[in-house]
Amino acid sequence: MRNHLNNGWAMDEKNLSRIFKVLSVETRVRMINLLKGHTLCVNALAKLLDITPAAVSQHLRVLRDAGLVNDEKEGYFVHYSLNEETLAQWNEATKEFLDKET
Repeated sequence: MRNHLNNGWAMDEKNLSRIFKVLSVETRVRMINLLKGHTLCVNALAKLLDITPAAVSQHLRVLRDAGLVNDEKEGYFVHYSLNEETLAQWNEATKEFLDKET
């Protein structure tokens, strides 16, 4: 696979594997969909996903470590949103990987 640079972010097999590992869990995919265009706190995500706040926090940790979500403290709550830059990089990387002419 060719090595692609996008704004200083090297795309290689290791980074691609990380993307697919993060996205391999249905709950995290659902969280990403819920966060598109919205900011939500742990309790709101837990209610929408019908899982415990502790489980949401574990998934958010993975998403945050991957750079896919941002967190912003507002009063007593932390609101999470998608990191649009990372999402765009992942979008391009997966498109490039799945392109049959690569």
